[in-house]
Formats: sequence, C-alpha cells, structure tokens
Amino acid sequence: MNEWCGWPVVDESTAWENAQQILAEAELSDGLPLVPPTQRRLDAMIAGIAGRADSLGMMPPMFGDITPESVAYQCVIAGCLPAELPVVLAAAQAMLEPDFNLLGIATTTGSAAVALCLHGPIVRTLGVNALTNTIGPGTRANACIGRALQLCLRNIGGARSDTGDMATMGQPAKYTLCFAERNDGPFPTFTERHGLSKDESALTVMGISGTAEVLPGDGEGATPAAILDPVVAGMQAEIAMSGQSRKSGRGEQVLLLPLELAEKIARHEGWDIRRVQQYLFDQGKDVAASPEAIHPIVTGGAGYKMAYLPIWGGGSQMVMRKL
Repeated sequence: MNEWCGWPVVDESTAWENAQQILAEAELSDGLPLVPPTQRRLDAMIAGIAGRADSLGMMPPMFGDITPESVAYQCVIAGCLPAELPVVLAAAQAMLEPDFNLLGIATTTGSAAVALCLHGPIVRTLGVNALTNTIGPGTRANACIGRALQLCLRNIGGARSDTGDMATMGQPAKYTLCFAERNDGPFPTFTERHGLSKDESALTVMGISGTAEVLPGDGEGATPAAILDPVVAGMQAEIAMSGQSRKSGRGEQVLLLPLELAEKIARHEGWDIRRVQQYLFDQGKDVAASPEAIHPIVTGGAGYKMAYLPIWGGGSQMVMRKL
C-alpha cells in the first residue's frame, strides 16, 4: 500500500468499509466515517501549493511536523475542498503561537477544545455559514473545515485519547467547531477592531471550554442592560465553576451576539462596541483582563439567543491571522 507522510493511501477500488478499517487501524479516525484518501484526492487537494514538504512547525502534544502535505491529508479525510486547505493550514500554524498554549489545551483533563472563526470575504467565497445554526450542523464547509483542524491536532499533533488527549469528559467541539462572523452588524467587526478592514479575510483560533446559551433578562432585551446582564452572570458563573476564581489573573471572553440583539443595543444612544465591552467589564468586575479582552462577535440567525464561549481557564489567548 502506498503512503503519504507515513499514512495509508487507499486504492480507488477499495471498498468503503475496508477503507474505514484501514484508517481506523492506522489510528487516524475520530470515530466518524472518513473520506478514503486516494492518490487522486490527495493530488487534487495539494495542487498548486508550493513547498509541499516544507516544515511549518511542530504541533503539540507529540510534536508532529506540520507540512502542507500532512495538513492536506487531514483535509481529504475530513471532506474538505481544495480551496479550504489554505485556511486549515493557516489555522494549524496559528495554534502554535506560544500564548495560545496548544500543549495545555490538547493535554488537559478539562474540556478545552479549539474553535475556529472566519472573517471577511473568505466567508462568502468558501460558503461558510454565519447565519442560522452557525455553530451547529447543516453546512459542509463549517463541519469539514473545523473537523480537518481537529484531525490535525489528533493525527499530526498526536492528541489521541489516553495518550496525548487526557480529557476526563471532552466535548463535542473536539469533533468540529468552525463558524463565521457576520459583516452586516452595527458595530465594527472583530477584525476591524484589530486593525484590518472589512475587505480583508482572516481567521481566529480560540481555545474554549464549551458553549452556553444566554437569553436577555426580559426575554426580548428592551435595554442594553437587560441584554448584557445575563451575559455577566454567565461569565461570573463560569469563573466559579471552572475554578478560575482561585487564580489571580483573567484572560479573554467571547460572546456570540445575534444581529437582532446587536441592533437593539446600537439603537440606544452612546452604545457603541466600546461601551458594550466596558459595561460587561464593569458589571463583571473580574471577568476579563480588560474591557478590550471581551470580544462580542456578531453572528448567527434570527432570534434573541446569544452564545457564550468561555476561553479555557487553564490559560489561552486567541490568535488572529490575516488570510
């Protein structure tokens, strides 16, 4: 059998069931069915990529070599299209930033997982969902891009259960969690707040402990305070539940804000993004390192339901990369 970066290349004539067995025996499976990595699929995925075998860094926890070829293999078995390889490759490299603390995220007994957010024109180009069910099922691009990144962590980094990944419980985001920011909200986008324009594509990786639904205090959020006070309560509760209250320092916080609630807040005079961040910081007192470390991101479909993504309490900083 041929190999690609030491992993099996499946013949075109191989039965689906046999291909799954081959990949499972090679310890490449996350438990879900995988696309058979044929030579044709691998060649199509890597076509046009320069420096195919160049090392782009060593991925914790077992420090496997990130190369375009090794990441392309994960993209194939995850079901990605060739146009999605550069995104997964860039995200894999972004996770290596020291402040992201991938070693801690990958090996903790806690439920840390990597979430990926895409920003700008790349969202429309790749068809990544930023509307209804943005962090849920239903869109191939979201599911496959996020899954490919998780497979990189598993198969390149070696974060497998009971060897590198020691999570007591784990969480579904360890399969996939990829979503996109909307660019039609009333506030500057996350990327604009960090020096890029709406016309520039970017990605952000974040190490999160999970997701939590948050509703406005009065059901529909008649005032900014009614919308944001339950978010503060959620952040405070997460700090207490995760044991962060025993630590002196705080990091970042991420709030996924639906368009309807963002517009409700913005209709009140003086309520720009800075005031939202300051309010959450002041009311929460000790929920983040600074107001700017609280990151509202407008995304999702119709409705008043927010999602709180607590950054892993073991210590991780989000990393953004221009694409």
